[in-house]
Amino acid sequence: MKRKALGILLTVAMVATMLTGCGGGDNTTTDSSAPAADSSAPAADSSAPAADNAGDTAATGYTGTLSIMHYSTSEESQGNGGSDGFRTVLANWIAAHPDITVEENVLANDDYKTQIATLANANDLPDVFLLQGMNTMAWAEQGLVLDMTSYIEASPYYADYNQAYFTPFKDAEGKIYGLPVLTGGTCTVVMYDKTVWGDTFPTTWADVEAKAADIIASGKTPIAFGNSGQWQANSCFISTLADRYTGPDWYLSIINKGGAKFTDPEFVAALAETQRLFNDTEIFNADFNAVSNEDAREYYISGDATAFIGGNWDVSYVGATLKEMGSDLYTNTGFAVLPQSADAAHQRNSQNIGLGYAVAINPAVAEDPAKLEAALDLAYTLTGPEFSAFVAENYALGGLTAAPEVDWSKFDQWDVDFYNWSYVDTEACEIYDSYVSSAVWGILNADMQAMMNGDMAPEDVAANAQAAYEANY
Repeated sequence: MKRKALGILLTVAMVATMLTGCGGGDNTTTDSSAPAADSSAPAADSSAPAADNAGDTAATGYTGTLSIMHYSTSEESQGNGGSDGFRTVLANWIAAHPDITVEENVLANDDYKTQIATLANANDLPDVFLLQGMNTMAWAEQGLVLDMTSYIEASPYYADYNQAYFTPFKDAEGKIYGLPVLTGGTCTVVMYDKTVWGDTFPTTWADVEAKAADIIASGKTPIAFGNSGQWQANSCFISTLADRYTGPDWYLSIINKGGAKFTDPEFVAALAETQRLFNDTEIFNADFNAVSNEDAREYYISGDATAFIGGNWDVSYVGATLKEMGSDLYTNTGFAVLPQSADAAHQRNSQNIGLGYAVAINPAVAEDPAKLEAALDLAYTLTGPEFSAFVAENYALGGLTAAPEVDWSKFDQWDVDFYNWSYVDTEACEIYDSYVSSAVWGILNADMQAMMNGDMAPEDVAANAQAAYEANY
């Protein structure tokens, strides 16, 4: 049975520069102070509407209906600073604009991904919605999302934006189609019970397998994982594990169409290792393909599993829940990267990190200048200083806009440990599905689910992914 965290979440800051896209780079970290404004920011396009009064109810002059679709459900916001901040700031904006009727369509994350794709296929997207990085280029080419470049440059908060976050939402010409939203962080972290595994989690899968035998004999699952939504194996596993096989340049070549292929032997080897770990060992819960990551993390919270692999959002939820429960596991949880595989050529201490959604606007909104100004005002607010201040003060998190300095005295050792793990002690690699195309990932994700069950060969998974890549990207 799922437990809801009722207390205020305390988790780590996302105040680092994200390694993402064609630019690449080091896992640059900063302290929690707000960065200085960029004096080289481009001048605002004169065609963009004025935004001096962002958040002011009288600024837009719009009195009609504005629809918005997102996945920050009330359940999602329990123990999730980004969703809590999004919901809070959105509610404040709605209250400040009583003459605008805001129609919200709020779905759970997996349902959102399905429904937003359905609406895009029907050219029936809402006025404002959350755009996933991997859909940006295709939807831009189809005219489904507004080119927001000039409006972003006209934002009153432009100088305080972390420019690296825009990369997944740009096309080949550098046009930007959304304002990166929510809070960022890793998609692949191993949370483990130190009373079982020791202070340091095994650094190789061979050592994990050796230790797992005793854990299984005790009646517990060594590591919990959930892949019912199919995306979890992509976001929370293969994009980090494959980095150890291919190295970081391979995926940059995939993004840039530089010659790398999904059928390259290094990537096929990563798929084969994934199949071996999930199908040929008993490391993971037997129902990994039938449960979500939310379900799997409950195995860890309850003590049925001694470790769990998920994302930063799971760390937030688990920490808040364990603290509310008064569980010893709150102080006994450690954080680790995926163990190394024996045949991987790149033995990197890597984990994938980024920010994969942006507030986007339906181009049809631009037909009504007043409505467009209202939509932009909402987008500025959801990603601006009000949001950044809320998540910094309440969760020690950050978003697109520079946040005030975090008061670390308010936070626990859990938060300090996860911050150091995320931004000091590990290297960054890319989150695969922040880029390329959903048409590619839809094929790969479904095939990987079958592969992890032993029903499909890694070579066939790779061939199908490459065919989808060549046809759709």
